[in-house]
Amino acid sequence: MPAYEQSGRVFLEHDKGASVEVLLYGATVISWKAGGKSSSAPTERLFVSSKAALDGSKPVRGGIPVVFPCFGPPSHPQHLKLPQHGFARSEVWKFDKVLSDNEEVSVQLNLEPNASITAKYDKPFRLAYIVKLSDSQLTTELHVTNTSETESLEFQALFHNYIRGPSNDVLIFPLQNVQYYDKTVLSEEEKNTPKTETRNGVDVRSYTDAVYEDAPQKYEVKWPKTGLELKVSALKDLVVWNPQKEAGSKIADMEDGGWERYVCVEPGFVRGFATANPGCTWIGQQVLTVIDVSSSL
Repeated sequence: MPAYEQSGRVFLEHDKGASVEVLLYGATVISWKAGGKSSSAPTERLFVSSKAALDGSKPVRGGIPVVFPCFGPPSHPQHLKLPQHGFARSEVWKFDKVLSDNEEVSVQLNLEPNASITAKYDKPFRLAYIVKLSDSQLTTELHVTNTSETESLEFQALFHNYIRGPSNDVLIFPLQNVQYYDKTVLSEEEKNTPKTETRNGVDVRSYTDAVYEDAPQKYEVKWPKTGLELKVSALKDLVVWNPQKEAGSKIADMEDGGWERYVCVEPGFVRGFATANPGCTWIGQQVLTVIDVSSSL
């Protein structure tokens, strides 16, 4: 079967060898194996820490966690009871259906209010998470439906991609001349003062935690021989994060040296708030494609 549920996980398998594994806990993609043009052999494209909890006891350190309805510490008045990054990554989703099992294998997971959620977030909503797999491509879509008949729904959303790659060699394009906020600085004033990116290719060789505002919505994450292209829709911002040893060694569920093996490139709507009007659905999408890269960047 190209798509099926087993033991709290959803598996997608493409007839050309690509595969995806999704935890129902958090709707977190914990594995994506795919080949590229130069090598068709399926290769793991995501990083998951060997110390990550995969038993539903806490959000997964790695893969693609779903962030909703707030990014970072909550700032919206409706979100103040929520933990950092909201609740979507720490709730058990329902495997709803297989949407396609032909050239593209796709499934849908759903999340609706439950007692755990309404205790800290009382807004009516329905989330659908669609995962699509093709030969060398992975698509994730978050559908946010406002089920209220009278009130608008304001929220933030983000795909927290842990891309497997050598962090000292990774370059991210094109962010030159884009305004960003540096979250590694100490004072709140500095954190809220915009800077302008001057680098042609953004690296993460030092501790990096930057939020690029109104970014291009099409990116390339490259290192020698391979990389990924990201195309996004309705996700106007981009977070680039790697703690390096400076901050990574303080993360309890990060394996030793794990920061050397990934870069987080995270499309989202995190500066300000997206809005879904009563009865309407907002859709944020990302398409990740394996690309070939020359050995010299």
